[in-house]
Amino acid sequence: MLRNICNIALVLFLVVATTGLDSSTLEAKNPPETFADLADKFSPAVVNISTTSYRGRESDERAGPRQAPRDDSFREFFERRRDPGRRNSRPRGRRQTSLGSGFIIDKAGYIVTNNHVIESADEISVTLADDTILDAIVVGRDEKVDIALLKVETKKPLPALSWGNSDAARVGDWVIAIGNPFGFSGTVTAGIISARSRNIRVGSYDDYIQTDASINRGNSGGPLFNMNGQVIGVNTAIFSPSGGSVGVGFAASSNLIRDVVHDLRKYGRTRRGWIGVQIQSVSEEIALSLGLDRARGALVSQVIDNGPAIGAGIESSDIILTFDGKPIDKMEELPRVVAATTIDSTVDVEVWREGQRKTIKMRVGELEPEENSQISSMDSNHPVKPSDLKEIELADLGVTVVEISDFVRKKFSLPSSVHGLMVVAIDEFGDAAFKGLRNGDIIDEIQQMKVFNVTDAQVAVQKVKDAQKNIVLVRITTDRGVRYIPVKMAG
Repeated sequence: MLRNICNIALVLFLVVATTGLDSSTLEAKNPPETFADLADKFSPAVVNISTTSYRGRESDERAGPRQAPRDDSFREFFERRRDPGRRNSRPRGRRQTSLGSGFIIDKAGYIVTNNHVIESADEISVTLADDTILDAIVVGRDEKVDIALLKVETKKPLPALSWGNSDAARVGDWVIAIGNPFGFSGTVTAGIISARSRNIRVGSYDDYIQTDASINRGNSGGPLFNMNGQVIGVNTAIFSPSGGSVGVGFAASSNLIRDVVHDLRKYGRTRRGWIGVQIQSVSEEIALSLGLDRARGALVSQVIDNGPAIGAGIESSDIILTFDGKPIDKMEELPRVVAATTIDSTVDVEVWREGQRKTIKMRVGELEPEENSQISSMDSNHPVKPSDLKEIELADLGVTVVEISDFVRKKFSLPSSVHGLMVVAIDEFGDAAFKGLRNGDIIDEIQQMKVFNVTDAQVAVQKVKDAQKNIVLVRITTDRGVRYIPVKMAG
């Protein structure tokens, strides 16, 4: 028995030795003795922001905390929330509606904060660290990343902060937050970076640093510092079932915000690159169905008419693997990379198409507000009666369909551009139902083949069978948009 224990100990020792682990690599660095020097130096550049609204009681009744789409527990610091002590008071012509934080980025008086802090404001006041109160104007705002740039007029230069490189921040690094939680000005809290590149689904360009530094309502718009005193994030959101800090906070990364602030100052709006595609995540099943080695990249579900992508030759079902030399591992990375690309520049886009890599050159356009990919609404609630049309069962896919004809287009108010098969019945025990297909959804592509009728669908499915695969990639158009789903064939 003792010999066995000794042998096990020897094996563990050899494993540690051969993997290069030693006591020095396992020891954590000592935490800073104090954050006082950083706090003294940079607190004067953090300001208190309050707003005044002239709205009546009816609109005030609707004012309340915004919530992120992913989960009701994701709550931004919504300082425009009503003061509970005045909830039952009579309407007044002048009302304080918001209290948040901001920080000075230029001694001439430019201040960064969250858009949700000032978005309902008729007047904005900025209180400096020495209690000087200044009126502020909005230079520009960007709702997509919840950032606003303000400007105050001052006769003396103001203390300003500098941006840091958020990409260089590591999980476990010490950070400090300075802000005005609950109206308590100049509050300093410390913690570590808990995670990076968080997508909390509040926008298309989410890139958040997660931290356990205590941040609460009123910290919105305040800076998150590294130990060099550089701003690596803008405190924006928290995860909390109760609305208070539970040690999970999110700061928008400086490398994303810095470019937005630059555009707001120069143009009054954010100028973003645009290529004109709708995309979705690549699952393991989708990767398998298209012959890709693993789940990665961004799957193009639709190419927008008159956009840069369609002109360059990008096709639906292409998987974008790299953009301008930058690898796209997750779908969420592509919008950020494209948005940050110089407008009118020509870039290389590497896609996976029909089992091989293909490089396409593309000119990057500019995203305009009206360039929102709109999908014609498909009414999924009207049943198609057997007496109206001939129903055909696609047993391999677990669905029953009817071909899109002029009669169907008229009956369901479908645009002439819509083609394919409308789903009228689904095997409730099949994979198609499990993946979310519904009656009224339209199948217009199977395994990268356009489908105009049932024969097209049967040919596409047979090719998958001939290749001895059991997953069919199906593109559907619904009232929820256009997307690909991998369907396991019945049997």
